[in-house]
Amino acid sequence: MQNEGQNKNLYRVIKDYIPKQVLATKNKAKTWKYGYNSKYDVIIISQDGTVGEVYEIQNLRVALPKSPKQCIQRNSKKSEQYWERREIPKPLGKMQSIFQWNEMPTEFKSRYVEYIEQEFDYREEGCWFMNNGKPMYITGAHYMYLQWANIDIGYPDFREANRLLYIFWEACRADNRCFGMVYLKIRRSGFSFMSSSECVNTATLARDARIGILSKTGTDAKKMFTDKVVPINSRLPFFFRPIMDGMDKPKTELAYRVPAAKITKKNMFNVDDSELEGLDTTIDWKNTDDNSYDGEKLLLLVHDESGKWIKPNNILINWRVTKTCLRLGSRIIGKCMMGSTSNALSKGGGNFKSLYEDSNVKNRNRNGQTKSGLYSLFVPMEWNMEGFIDIHGMPVFRNPRTAARGIDGQEIHQGAVDYWEAEVESLKNDGDALNEYYRQFPRSESHAFRDESKQSLFNLTRIYQQIDYNDSLISAHHVTRGSFRWKDGVRDTTVIFSPDKRGRFLVGWMPKVGLSNRVIEKHGVKHPGNDHIGAFGCDSYDISGVVGGGGSNGALHGMTKFNMDDAPSNEFFLEYIARPQTAEIFYEEVLMACVFYGMPILIENNKPRLLYHFKNRGYRGFSLNRPDKLYNKLSKTERELGGIPNSSEDVKQAHASAIESYIEKHVGIDMEETFRESEEMGTMIFTNTLEDWAKFDINNRTKFDASISSGLAIMACQKHLYQPDKKTNKISLTFAKYNNTGNTSEIIR
Repeated sequence: MQNEGQNKNLYRVIKDYIPKQVLATKNKAKTWKYGYNSKYDVIIISQDGTVGEVYEIQNLRVALPKSPKQCIQRNSKKSEQYWERREIPKPLGKMQSIFQWNEMPTEFKSRYVEYIEQEFDYREEGCWFMNNGKPMYITGAHYMYLQWANIDIGYPDFREANRLLYIFWEACRADNRCFGMVYLKIRRSGFSFMSSSECVNTATLARDARIGILSKTGTDAKKMFTDKVVPINSRLPFFFRPIMDGMDKPKTELAYRVPAAKITKKNMFNVDDSELEGLDTTIDWKNTDDNSYDGEKLLLLVHDESGKWIKPNNILINWRVTKTCLRLGSRIIGKCMMGSTSNALSKGGGNFKSLYEDSNVKNRNRNGQTKSGLYSLFVPMEWNMEGFIDIHGMPVFRNPRTAARGIDGQEIHQGAVDYWEAEVESLKNDGDALNEYYRQFPRSESHAFRDESKQSLFNLTRIYQQIDYNDSLISAHHVTRGSFRWKDGVRDTTVIFSPDKRGRFLVGWMPKVGLSNRVIEKHGVKHPGNDHIGAFGCDSYDISGVVGGGGSNGALHGMTKFNMDDAPSNEFFLEYIARPQTAEIFYEEVLMACVFYGMPILIENNKPRLLYHFKNRGYRGFSLNRPDKLYNKLSKTERELGGIPNSSEDVKQAHASAIESYIEKHVGIDMEETFRESEEMGTMIFTNTLEDWAKFDINNRTKFDASISSGLAIMACQKHLYQPDKKTNKISLTFAKYNNTGNTSEIIR
């Protein structure tokens, strides 16, 4: 079961984010500018110069316009207030072009000009409508989708999840630091239709522009163009639809020749030939290829099903190419609207996952951009699951006490989460089927990127069972984030742990006062006092920084053995996966953790600087020797520093076997009850490490820092399993043997 709190808070309203006096003054003068406001670190999507509520959607702060005194209202009764599309007046619905409008008499134009003018305002500024007693804002693009995008089921329904998506998308459009969005979605969320509507909406407003479409295959891109984009375009009212060049139902390109006129009271009688100047704007699609649209200039690029690009095509490579189509130098001139569910990691999902993670708005470079340039958005399944949306567009999470009215006119008796949990329960014994269901209907990002069981070295079913369980917990009750430091800043004294939200350590168990900082000094060398309780494993690095600021993380894991002290047995209690500003900071933090817990550490010796750090500081006794060799068989360097090589095939196999064995015994549910009761969940609380295990590749271990570190911790706690047999020298003594039959014994030669 998922933690309900995390998903119900898909967004939050930040109260008093902008000082009230500033807000009132600038709202009165209507001087708020559309775009990113660096002073308040907020993206303003208001087109009328006002600011109202500030939303935070996936760590992105977005300022909406101020709510007006009056807005669209279908009914005065609260429960009957919801989105309802307004039908176009029949006389206008029959018109095919601006030329027909120009031929109409003045009386006719006067009757409908306000309606048309209002539609243009809604398109540009968005609109407000009353929904269950509350004024609700939708962006202009969202309005165009709801009001004018005639899709396969008719006109779309209003959904709160889509409202938030469109607000997020508008923020991406407004932010001059952003190349667009990457949307991690559930199956049948309507993204293909929404992005098709945005293609038409953008193209019919722009001059001398190009809109491009890509999908998992060229066939899919073509189908999206012919079955979605073209019909939406053809069904626009005449005042929004430019005159096209070519066929009404093209197969490869929509080309706009003459723009639709913005009809207002001032110009409704004018017939100006200058208005007939061509838009010279096109919408087209390309075959799926790493170099699609290479060298072209795009105002909008729609990436559909980008999590399903199969080799040899690579979404990461394609994005690096097409990203240049959206900028001139440092200036961003176009945006990308990307969305998809994810395939298994080995079938394109891995590249999409990397792109999604590189789009986290919390991680920006000095230019204020994410690594990819995009902004990531994930909407959990319960927010947008068909059949579980009420008439107000709100998701029904849990079984309602009384049936809710659905947007499809049907009663809703079951909550989306309850339905999902029942499906998961029925699939629990079929790992691959369950993971496929998770990918299609994810409640968390980890669900969305589930891999196929056969693709993993370890038991994925157990790993994902544990991840799901961990997701259901309130992590703060089980894990503390914090930092270690020397008391009063004096090295080699007492180490203190302090909770810190910015700390790099995640800790699940703290030793009692009598157990912490147990260090034994022998002949001037410090040794751990709690080596009988547990040990650490570490994947280190030698170079502080690399070109571009990349490089693998350092990783440290602490694990307990079976023990009779006041400590858990056979549990991981510490996780550290980070790359501090300098390698020396990392080394000292590792050292302090070992001292605080009084436990030894097994370190990979291919990068020896950490080993030298321990030796030079007088802590060689903390550094374990490789357990698979006798002391007299160690090399000179191994005797000096300790550590274990990562190049040996035997060590690699032993390391992987250690993790595999631990997972079988201590992770997920033991259905066979071989090691524990089936009702008893495993004890591995560190989800980052679990996810690293799920992806671990024994033939390419470099990028799996957490797996390397955690495996070494297991080996350190179980070093007796790897110790070679001690061979004893046998002295050969030959004794004479005699045949004692008969009266005289005879020697046997």
